[in-house]
Amino acid sequence: MEQFNYINEEFYASQVSPEQTDWLLADGWRHFGEHYYRYNLGYYKYDIRAVYALRVNLAKFSFSKNQRRVLKKNRDLEVVYRPIVIDREKEELFERHKERFDYGVPDSLYDFVSREPATVPCEGKEVCVYRGGELLGAAFFDVGRETISSIYGMFEPAETARSLGVLTMLLEIKYAYENGKIFYYHGYAYEGNSFYDYKKRFRGLESFDWKDSWRDFEDS
Repeated sequence: MEQFNYINEEFYASQVSPEQTDWLLADGWRHFGEHYYRYNLGYYKYDIRAVYALRVNLAKFSFSKNQRRVLKKNRDLEVVYRPIVIDREKEELFERHKERFDYGVPDSLYDFVSREPATVPCEGKEVCVYRGGELLGAAFFDVGRETISSIYGMFEPAETARSLGVLTMLLEIKYAYENGKIFYYHGYAYEGNSFYDYKKRFRGLESFDWKDSWRDFEDS
């Protein structure tokens, strides 16, 4: 029987280069602010689950029918990419967005990003979507040399029918394509069914074996 190696590691860093960002992501690392971490087992509600580190190989990606539908129904929105800025408008949106959750509710946007999110610990961008000047959704992501990595996304709960969480992920992928990136990392998910299953619904999806290889994703 193959031996299972439990991984639960962390470190802190205030400056990480684009090349180091690529390497860390390829080795299963994630971060919130200056706190970097990786683990292959995690608690989900009352269970201990195997953790999948996921990415999209952009050479294998194409939009599904449902994803094209999401893009089409949001064509009326203005899309803005820029360095991350945390302001009152985003903080107010965050407060409304987090009311959707009854488990693992975050306290602040600074649970996810540093106090200098555009540059610390690495280059950070945001994609925001507006309707008539009203912010409906925002997502934050890291930029590496050959990668981008989703950090956190939020949207106006009253606009659930627009699938804005999916939309901002698709817009992050669009940014990656247009800027010559190879991989889109969009975080961890759990074995079996969970709230994070939306991360598994992308073509070109790969998962890390927690050793040294990425393979086509199969949720057994």
